[in-house]
Amino acid sequence: GEDVLDVVLDNGIKLQHNCGGVCGCSTCHIYVTKGIDHIQEISEKEEDFVDRAVRPKITSRLACQCVVLNGDIEITVPDQSGFLGH
Repeated sequence: GEDVLDVVLDNGIKLQHNCGGVCGCSTCHIYVTKGIDHIQEISEKEEDFVDRAVRPKITSRLACQCVVLNGDIEITVPDQSGFLGH
């Protein structure tokens, strides 16, 4: 499967990813709103960074670590206007 960050960027959608997509920050935080059964299980490292994200929810993931295994998913990107880095 492909991670959500790559899919989003390949489709011209802007999503912060200050660490370059290596699970070193939480700026690519997303909410998986549909298809949670179609993604790879969350790792402990990812979970640690999700906990540091702005307004994490039970459906929170990092786009750089969220690998789509099969089927379709829907995501929501939280407001990223508060981030200083690009």
